[in-house]
Amino acid sequence: MLRLISLVEAYGLQALVAPHGRQIDGKLWEMRVTAAEGIARGFYVALRGKRLVVLHVFAKKTQKTPKRAIELAIERMQEVG
Repeated sequence: MLRLISLVEAYGLQALVAPHGRQIDGKLWEMRVTAAEGIARGFYVALRGKRLVVLHVFAKKTQKTPKRAIELAIERMQEVG
């Protein structure tokens, strides 16, 4: 996940194209990572001033992203502005 964040830092949000990233809802985006240990997902939002805030990261264990994970990310997105 740190490698993907470094890509965004160097090249902007357009660097996270499928399959590494996708838009979930409005300003909420998903970062996708596959490693030997399994699959992880991270929700993030881009804010003014070149700020990227990672809102929630979890290990993916089912085919579909858990609704509660998305809800938690949306709650946190509202807190950070």
